[in-house]
Amino acid sequence: MLELTILGFLHERPLHGYELKDRIQGLSGHVRPVSDGALYPAITRMVKAGLLERRTEPGTSAAPRRTLSLTADGRAELLARLRDPKDAEITDGQRFFVLLAFLGLLPDRAEQAAVLRRRQAFLNTPASFFYENGAPVRAEDEPDLFRRGMLRIARATGTAEKQWLTEALRELESDAPPGPA
Repeated sequence: MLELTILGFLHERPLHGYELKDRIQGLSGHVRPVSDGALYPAITRMVKAGLLERRTEPGTSAAPRRTLSLTADGRAELLARLRDPKDAEITDGQRFFVLLAFLGLLPDRAEQAAVLRRRQAFLNTPASFFYENGAPVRAEDEPDLFRRGMLRIARATGTAEKQWLTEALRELESDAPPGPA
């Protein structure tokens, strides 16, 4: 997910490493904070792979600054990852949110809709955090206050997301131009 996030934010505009880290933190830092020990090695791997370019520019003070930007290969890699996300990027809620943050960069609405259809199919598969005799436990049947809370919150979130997915797919699959985000 870190690489997808890096590619997505650099698609918007070139950034300095600390600006990129701030944007990543804003997107998913409250759930999965990014450390320098993860970010900078990922950037280095991506530069070596030809996905990013690193330029040194004069800083506002004496120290020079390194600016990161996408290469043509980086743009192609971003679009490929958006078109065909890994299963975990569909099934994990936080990873899916990262994917959603950049899905609008795909120029083809049918490709956007295909990704949303995968998420919709996942959400329509019955699931629970807890099972009794192989069957999912419903919130109404859970005696533990805290587990009942988990189940109710998950159901409400899932219901809202399913509703949004239905609306988004209707818009993407219509002839109307995309509406405001």
